[in-house]
Amino acid sequence: MPFRLKPGQDLKTELEAIVASHEIKAGFILTCVGSLSRTRLRLTGLRHATEFEGNLEILSLSGTLSPDGLHLHISLADADGKTIGGHVMDGCLVHTTAEILIGVLSGVGFSRKKDENTGYYELVF
Repeated sequence: MPFRLKPGQDLKTELEAIVASHEIKAGFILTCVGSLSRTRLRLTGLRHATEFEGNLEILSLSGTLSPDGLHLHISLADADGKTIGGHVMDGCLVHTTAEILIGVLSGVGFSRKKDENTGYYELVF
């Protein structure tokens, strides 16, 4: 399923809305290209978001989509080609576009359940 997000839209919030409106029970990101003007990521090992201001090119977006939560990771590059990546948080705003292809599995349902070992809501299928 192809989607295009426009400038100013929140990447995660819009993907949550797509999952809900299309009643996606088990989805995944095939690919995404575009750019962000503001980025909020949870970097590995941290519990809080780190915010980056300025335009960043989306190199890749991957993740699983379920009715009760998304798990998204992104890789981005700045104008010098330096890269940053992490767990997508609310507040990642599209700069020019985000062209997204979503795959949907039939006959499967994803959900998220809190894992007592990790403290995070992990994928259950």
